[in-house]
Amino acid sequence: MERSIVRPSGLDFETPGRRDYYVALEHDSIWGDHLIPLTVFVGARAMPGKGLVAFGSNHGNEYEGPMALRHVMDDMRLEDVAGRIILVPVLNVAAFKAGTRDSTLDDRVNLNRAFVDEAGKRPGLAGITHRIAAFVREAIWPHVHVVIDLHAGGQVARFAQCTSFHPIEDPVQGRLIEETARWFGTPLVITYQNETPGLLPSEAERLGKITIGTELGWGGSVQASGVRYGRHGVTAAAIHHGQLRGRVAKIGHHAAGTQQMAAMVERDCFTVAPFAGHYEQVRACGESVRAGDVIGLLHDFDRIDLAPWPARAGVDGIVIAQAWAAPVLQGQHIVVTGRLLAFQE
Repeated sequence: MERSIVRPSGLDFETPGRRDYYVALEHDSIWGDHLIPLTVFVGARAMPGKGLVAFGSNHGNEYEGPMALRHVMDDMRLEDVAGRIILVPVLNVAAFKAGTRDSTLDDRVNLNRAFVDEAGKRPGLAGITHRIAAFVREAIWPHVHVVIDLHAGGQVARFAQCTSFHPIEDPVQGRLIEETARWFGTPLVITYQNETPGLLPSEAERLGKITIGTELGWGGSVQASGVRYGRHGVTAAAIHHGQLRGRVAKIGHHAAGTQQMAAMVERDCFTVAPFAGHYEQVRACGESVRAGDVIGLLHDFDRIDLAPWPARAGVDGIVIAQAWAAPVLQGQHIVVTGRLLAFQE
């Protein structure tokens, strides 16, 4: 199907039907545009301000999200769409083309830190990455109440595959988010600290939207299970929140009753590398641990006769993530553990 190249103002999120677009945002260094692929399905029962959007490649070297959404695009039948479904397989096209977490060929900005005041509006915050954030705010937020932001660990960390969200003050919103997160079928559901400025999910949550993040893989590769979880979770969310007709069965750890929930909110959850070195994994992500257990070893090969430094679990619970690449920087979070929680009944 041919894609129309349009500016954000040319997007039609209201007329029933399927439309495939490239959203053109002006390039910073060539005489041309960055083109963001976007597909929208609108059913006959679409309501103002109601809909689902799913993003892939908020970071440019995380690939399960784009793959999952590419499959969802093929799975989706217009006759089954009741409301509004917006699929953006590659949101951060600048970073995706560079194959890096941030937009290293352009403004070197991390899109998942770019949702800040006046993004895309004033000098210093007007590069392509901040303008992508402005595009999401102005063109997409008004039309959706469910937001799915599909991430993976990239080159930063190996994760126990999970869905994620922040602690939510509104109990109704929190319950809906947790239920939606569980339907992806991942082994783990996590809540995490909300102190980092500029996160896309943080803004969506503050706006009252049902917001799910994920970590579906690692290493700049594609995990088949991560693609499956993402594909299923987006479809299940669309059905459960009234945007898609149909029924969906539980999968994975949700179906097996082995899914766990953990919180990595407090500072003790994060084990920091005291020096630059090379990390050796000892315990696997997803393992149950006690505070003080050695999860990995940090080696200093410039001082090869020193014993490796033990990277220990900071809390009782489960290993959520640890360094993926062997070389790590001083100050890097090389082990993340979370406290196990009970799901809401």
